[in-house]
Amino acid sequence: MKGAILQCDEVLAKFQPEFGRYPAMIERMFAAVADNIVCDCFDCRLGQYPENINDYDFFITTGSRSSVYDDEPWIEQLITFVRLLDKERKKLIGICFGHQVIAMASNGKVEKSEKGWAVGLANNRVVAAPEWIGEPVDHLQILVSHQDQISVLPNGATVIAESDFCPYFIIQWNDRFLSIQGHPEWRREYSKALMQDRRSLIGDEMIEAGIKSLAAAPDSQLFTRWLIDFIQCPLT
Repeated sequence: MKGAILQCDEVLAKFQPEFGRYPAMIERMFAAVADNIVCDCFDCRLGQYPENINDYDFFITTGSRSSVYDDEPWIEQLITFVRLLDKERKKLIGICFGHQVIAMASNGKVEKSEKGWAVGLANNRVVAAPEWIGEPVDHLQILVSHQDQISVLPNGATVIAESDFCPYFIIQWNDRFLSIQGHPEWRREYSKALMQDRRSLIGDEMIEAGIKSLAAAPDSQLFTRWLIDFIQCPLT
């Protein structure tokens, strides 16, 4: 399968030697469970998009430190591109920022959460098990780092996983779009490094709780298999 990575941010330069860049993280995520997926990368911040969307079996976003409601031309262009993918019935996986971009493209609403930051490993209840999920479970633990959340979900979207902190954690929007508020592409070591770097922004108490949560293993590979199941599921 061939994927197009829609890059929406860059790993800080000081972290790149150890952890790589965001497109490489997504490629490693897929490589951990499948050997038949190749990806091209397009930097949406620079207005880069595929010349022919039919060259790709699926599209997947990275996260971003930007907010989807920021008044930035590249964000509006990305929202427009997501609407094009929807119109042309292409598969799209939204990660974190991309999760929220899909909401904006679908006339949902995204806001800064009154609950504050979510960092570390988040435990979510799986509340729906569509037929395309090959390995259903009751709970899913995924790395997170976000303050923005979807606050209004459009009609027709299905909540796959939720928590008290983030009620719209995994959403299936239709038979083509699936998204997650978390970061299945991250490793625990990167999550810890990023938390330490943001200590003054987020606060010691929350950072220490986030680091403590990393003692458990994320369900990243399980969720990646879900992604592949979804990408390969025929359109209805």
